Amino acid sequence: MTDDRRFIRFDWAAKRMLRDKANFDVLEGLMTVLIGEKIKIEEILESESNQERADDKYNRVDVMARNSKGDFIIVEVQLNREVHYFERMLYGVSKAITDNIRLGDNYGKVKKVYSINILYFKFGEGADYLYHGTTQFIGVHTHDELRYRPSEADVLGLRQPKDVFPEYYIIRINNFNDVATTPLEEWIDYLKNGRISPDTTAPGLQEARKKLDYYSMPERERRIYDHQITNMVIEDDVLTASWREGRAKGLAEGRAKGLAEGRAEGRAEGRAEGRAEGLEEGAKQQAVATAKALKVAGVSREIIISTTGVDPDELA
Repeated sequence: MTDDRRFIRFDWAAKRMLRDKANFDVLEGLMTVLIGEKIKIEEILESESNQERADDKYNRVDVMARNSKGDFIIVEVQLNREVHYFERMLYGVSKAITDNIRLGDNYGKVKKVYSINILYFKFGEGADYLYHGTTQFIGVHTHDELRYRPSEADVLGLRQPKDVFPEYYIIRINNFNDVATTPLEEWIDYLKNGRISPDTTAPGLQEARKKLDYYSMPERERRIYDHQITNMVIEDDVLTASWREGRAKGLAEGRAKGLAEGRAEGRAEGRAEGRAEGLEEGAKQQAVATAKALKVAGVSREIIISTTGVDPDELA
């Protein structure tokens, strides 16, 4: 069962609302369904984009929390394409470890890190929407797993190396098929489509229904929210269009170099004319695509028309 209520986007909430201790239960719910055990957040720590600044970027949000066991949990939301995202994940985890142990401390004080990455762009190849990575040491010849000896495990209170090394979760939002039948899928449905079923039992989502209702925001906050969502959608469209245009231009230039000089010169005028017509038509299509995206995001009709210049009848 669903309803027509509109909920605040998770990335906005994570940046401005979910760092409040009173709202920890929403984040705890997401972490619980992913990690598979009850997570209790003790505190939100300073991280790269915690602070609100005049030059805040729209395309990325990160939260670093510490749970009741002292483990670190990084939740990162990335909206725009980033080629070196694997390296970014490694850097984030490494920084969390090194920032929280002092020089000379016993290495036993190193805490486990969970890295949760919510990606709204096409990343890598694979059919699933959720990937989970851990560190295991497998024998090259024997194919067995290297573990602590029982005596070591007793002393350290550990079962195997993966209890020490970081764990990574990658959620590829766009690969979700929009059918939610499990608590995890209900969370992904909210992250992708902003929907929360009234009868959900997924940890954290009932709390999200109460605390992240768009219409419960003060009017001034709603205006700020609408403005930021508009900017986010436009920025994403501009970056995507620029990437496609650059790729097409590069391919065209590469092919042109393979032609004989005389042939290339003879076609130059036709290409220029066709490119001009294509850019004009592309600009119109881009405006319509942006208007559609803003409409889906719930931005008001007046803002969409003034931002994109589309005809009001066409918008309807």
